[in-house]
Formats: sequence, structure tokens, C-alpha cells
Amino acid sequence: MIRINNNSDTLIIVVHEIYGVNDHMKWFCEMLSKESLDVICTNLYKQGLSFDYAEEAKAYLHFMDHVGFMHASNKVKDVFQDMKAEYDRIFIVGFSVGATIAWLCSEEKGFNGIVGYYGSRIRDYKQITPACPTLLFFPEQEHSFNVYELIGCLQKKYIEIHTFKGEHGFSDPFSPVFNKQSAQLAFDRMSGFINKKCCSTKFPIKW
Repeated sequence: MIRINNNSDTLIIVVHEIYGVNDHMKWFCEMLSKESLDVICTNLYKQGLSFDYAEEAKAYLHFMDHVGFMHASNKVKDVFQDMKAEYDRIFIVGFSVGATIAWLCSEEKGFNGIVGYYGSRIRDYKQITPACPTLLFFPEQEHSFNVYELIGCLQKKYIEIHTFKGEHGFSDPFSPVFNKQSAQLAFDRMSGFINKKCCSTKFPIKW
């Protein structure tokens, strides 16, 4: 688990991809902490376990066999329950499976908002209607499903959705599919989303 305490009244819960708490998650948490936000990246795996990007299939099977979406979302909700007395505002930011986990948590009352980066498995939980402000990012194309069909369904729920050039993983500077321009645009959108609820933050951060 990553925990960065800046004595802020706002907490960001970061939820990792199938790869675990890797360099991308550490980097992203540091980016958020530069603006004096408190950050937690809870580890859904055993301490120290992470996967290389070349182990995508192995990582996905491990997540599905040993964690799963329901258990993971309950773990994030437990973090929220443990932390809510300490903070005025709590947001979730999730990546890939982490975005789907954030989506599952969005029904829980008390969150100030969720942000999901390329949560492809959200398509399995389209029946959910978030109880908090929700911001979703998708690449223009996904290999496993039609992005715009999913967006068309989700937009009926009056949530904010944006698409960006690039592939699944476009915001990860450690990934071979990193798209710096799209990543910065998405980060700025996320910054503005959080900033609406946290007037004291100093977004946007430039890389």
C-alpha cells in the first residue's frame, strides 16, 4: 500500500490495474501529492506482488482467481469507512480494473466523486447508476468491445465521459502505448473535476 499524508482535508483513493502497485501507481500518487492532497493506493494483492506488462494474461487470471471485482470493491469501501471521519472529501481514481472497481463503489453514498481511466469491464455492470459525480475516460478504440456503444449506454446516466487518442493504457508513462498528449489532457480533466469540489487545490499539474 502507498500512503502519502499531507495533512489535507481531501483524500484520493487510487485503485491499481491488474499489474498491482507498480511504478505507474507510485508515479501517479506522487503527482497527486505534489498538490498537497492525501493519497492512498490500497494493494489488492499480497504485499510486494506485482506483474510486468509482458505478463498481462497471468496478471488478469491472478486478479480474477484471487481477488475479483466484488472483493476488491468491498476492500475499497472498507478503506473509505476507515478514513471518512478524517476527511471532508474522498474521491476514487481507478485504472482499468481499478476503474471498474471505482464504478462499483460509486453506488456507495459518501464519496465526493470517482474517476475511471479505461474501465473496460464497466460494460458488465451497466445497470449501476452512480450516487456521486462520475468522470470516465476511454481510448477511442478498445480491442475487446465497441467504446461508443458503451458510452451511448452510460451517457443516459448523466455522467461525464471523454475519449482520447491512443490505446488502453494511454496515460501510463511506463507503458509502450503511452500517449503523452492524451495523458495530459485526461489529467487536466481529472484535475478540473476534483478542483470543483476542492477549491484549495492548485491544479493543473504539468509534466
